[in-house]
Amino acid sequence: MSDDGLRRARVIAVGRNAAWIVAEDESEPRLASLRKGARHAMLVPGDLVEAKQIADDRVVVDTVHPRSFALVRRTGGGRVKTMAANVDTIAVVAALVEPPLHLAMVDRLVAFALQHEVDPLLLLTKADLAGEDAAERVAATYRAVDVPTLILQPKAGRGIDGLRELLAGRRALLVGNSGVGKSSIFRALGGIGVVGDLSRFGRGRQTTTSARLVRLGAGFLIDSPGIGEFELDPLPAAEVGWLFPEMREPATRCRFADCRHLTEPDCAVRQAVAEGRIAPSRYASYEEIVAGTPAAPRAAN
Repeated sequence: MSDDGLRRARVIAVGRNAAWIVAEDESEPRLASLRKGARHAMLVPGDLVEAKQIADDRVVVDTVHPRSFALVRRTGGGRVKTMAANVDTIAVVAALVEPPLHLAMVDRLVAFALQHEVDPLLLLTKADLAGEDAAERVAATYRAVDVPTLILQPKAGRGIDGLRELLAGRRALLVGNSGVGKSSIFRALGGIGVVGDLSRFGRGRQTTTSARLVRLGAGFLIDSPGIGEFELDPLPAAEVGWLFPEMREPATRCRFADCRHLTEPDCAVRQAVAEGRIAPSRYASYEEIVAGTPAAPRAAN
């Protein structure tokens, strides 16, 4: 704590006029209201702030540190929405079964990470239900395109040490649909969890919220509500193709320099798919993104 009573803390969830924060020298999250100056900063998970306790049961966020990085996406009308701050990794959690594996969503999240120049990481869960062969097939698809991929069974401890090693010193955001095992991962890592009510600090739809944080040496892993709605910014086909690393080299051999890899003749990318050098599921995801269609559930190859 500084001489003026301020304490540095990390934001893990945000309401209109309040935030859940975890101080650097504490293990328990606190619900903090925002001073007027801090309200205008539009806090997001990952922000670093200075907070002060002004009563036994009241903490306020006083100031917000400049962001080293902001993860943003474009919304309707060309507006920009900040999703998280000060992160360098997006860890995507996907269940192999129950709920069914959604490869199109995995591919979009990996592409989103690459578009925003942060590192993607894939965490596959429920291999005990899907079978080891199925798990390894999916893992191989993503390892082949340089996406670090771990098969986890958090309750049994499988893969947790490897995950700690991969995330050491990183500032990571955990994303994934409900039911894929994020809670089990946090428990296995010894994370800090919180569930609480932010609605009394401001009007709006925000009511009950939950958030979790794991400290990883100098880094952290955050899972927070409201950050799962990732969508790629609109891009021309050539730029979408760059977000699929396995397409970059074949694309240089297409007959047309502006080939969209859809129906054009002499397309080296489609030839690579036909020859098994590009996973059909990954190519299908590329087609959907270029066409601007929603991600469709799709089984593993």
